Amino acid sequence: MRGILQCARYAFSPNKLKYCGPDKNFQLFSYITENVNDQGLNELLGDFGVMYPYLKLIAEENEIKDPFDEKVVEAYWIGNDLLEGVSLKQFYDQLVNKQELKKRFKAKDLKWIVGKVPIGAKVHHSFHVFNVWNRTGHEAKPHTVETMDKCRISWGKVIEKKKNLLKVKTQEIVYKEGGLKLKDGVIKEVSWRMGDKSFVRDLKKGDLITMHWGWVCEKVNKKQVENLRKYTKWHLKLANMTI
Repeated sequence: MRGILQCARYAFSPNKLKYCGPDKNFQLFSYITENVNDQGLNELLGDFGVMYPYLKLIAEENEIKDPFDEKVVEAYWIGNDLLEGVSLKQFYDQLVNKQELKKRFKAKDLKWIVGKVPIGAKVHHSFHVFNVWNRTGHEAKPHTVETMDKCRISWGKVIEKKKNLLKVKTQEIVYKEGGLKLKDGVIKEVSWRMGDKSFVRDLKKGDLITMHWGWVCEKVNKKQVENLRKYTKWHLKLANMTI
């Protein structure tokens, strides 16, 4: 139950913006805030055309039955050792055939994307954000530096709590000296509550949190932040490579 609700927290904000998944944002919000899981939530999240196939791939390659297992969900959104268990062949097949990148990109652009697989790309959300640079979901638009920064899973430390906003010390993606870089020490305000409902309770100054499209997803620990930074920086490095 924890895994599927954790996944829902990360899926919520792009769904609210109508970028990904079915048009059922009110139901998704209710599942999360009421802490309820049933077959309806499984079906709702199963309709996310990019996220769900990646979760299935991570689960199958690690011999885990449930794509919404907590470790699988954490692997995709934050990062953990399950990512190392996904074969290059299956990841390549996922990109070219199941995600149908072959239909959506010219041969030269496709080579630039899938060429990252044999040099160490992982089935992590940040790979898709930085390297599959056409926004997926319902809007096939090219990413900008700004939308990449919003679409990736970011992390930060709470420095001030307001009614519906948090002031957070975080980082942002910038384009500098011919490449994408992670700039630390940035102060931002992010949404954490609608009305009297939120995904995270008992938030306080000093808490570590994750964010997606300007919305707080969950509290995390230092190890999770380390993993998220590791995979984010690695896929930024791959995005700056010429293949």
